[in-house]
Amino acid sequence: MGAPRRLCLGVIAGARGIHGEVRVRTFTEREEDVAAYGPLTDETGGRSFTLMDPRPIRGGIAARVEGIEDRTAAEALKGTRLYIAREALPDLEDDEFYHADLMGARVMSPGGEEVGRVMALHDFGAGDVLEIERADGSLLVAPFTRETVPEIDMDKGHIVLIPPPGLLDDGDGEEN
Repeated sequence: MGAPRRLCLGVIAGARGIHGEVRVRTFTEREEDVAAYGPLTDETGGRSFTLMDPRPIRGGIAARVEGIEDRTAAEALKGTRLYIAREALPDLEDDEFYHADLMGARVMSPGGEEVGRVMALHDFGAGDVLEIERADGSLLVAPFTRETVPEIDMDKGHIVLIPPPGLLDDGDGEEN
């Protein structure tokens, strides 16, 4: 599974005002942390962005981008995903992880059978859910809670899933 070298911390959602400020939708626990780890890069790593004076607004933060002085230049950045080198992020405690760490992790049953692989982790407002791709290409969606995912082993690259009743039901009353 291997940890990704760079993590996406946010995306520029558009311009704000006439002096080159941008709105950033953040993917960090605390919205203002998107600017806390140093310069960010675009997806290719070819362009660098320094966010200055971040402040919370509805849906993310507002910030100045070094070198961006007017609304037209800020609007041109809309849709730019903002990445940081993995090494720039703080070390985590043993029971913590970055969501990106879970992508591609094997999903195992409590009995040790492989259920599938983590494809995505979503938050639609009612709590995180895992999107799991099974070997046959079908998708499962499971709540991402301590009850359904009691074990995350980053060293082994897997998580243990205790499926809610009916999740693995193939339609004949039997669980797979």
